Amino acid sequence: MRTIAQGAEARIILSKNLIIKDRIVKSYRIKEIDKKIRKSRTKAEAKLLEKASKIINTPKVIEIKENKLVMEFLKGKKLSEHLDSLENKIIICKQIGKDVAKLHTNNIIHGDLTTSNMILINDTPNIFFIDFGLGFISHKLENKAVDLHLLKQALEAKHYKQWEKLWKAFEQGYKTSKEANKVLERLKAVERRGRYKEKY
Repeated sequence: MRTIAQGAEARIILSKNLIIKDRIVKSYRIKEIDKKIRKSRTKAEAKLLEKASKIINTPKVIEIKENKLVMEFLKGKKLSEHLDSLENKIIICKQIGKDVAKLHTNNIIHGDLTTSNMILINDTPNIFFIDFGLGFISHKLENKAVDLHLLKQALEAKHYKQWEKLWKAFEQGYKTSKEANKVLERLKAVERRGRYKEKY
């Protein structure tokens, strides 16, 4: 059993062929409230993962233990570390677009949509989406647009040499959603707000 990643909210532990997401105790919160929050967030993430798993590739939820989420371990590559060197990167980004369109059609907001939260299996466009810890259900165009904004920013930052090509491929895939044009239009408004904040 070893810790393979740690963020502000949780430790990710590898145990045999399982991944355990263990939500970290927040000492600034009252103990009972902290326990309740961690338990409810773990339960909510598991529920979202199970819903998403019916329409796209996600790790299977094995068990929920209080504030621990036990999932299958995916033997693949973190997309953020390999996308730039892959020959079929355009096909992969198009597939990501199709998968996000499916999530959004079902009103699932990922909440942390970056290539760091995607695992590539066998170099084919077989992408698994991970870490729904910030995810939620919403039919609002604004929330879907913010999801896309996060991904666009991640492509710009992490894959800056060819991010425009990758984003264009993503958009092509995403346009399989009926409300894609409305979401992409709202994305422009989100970006304008971002630029306004940077100016002042």
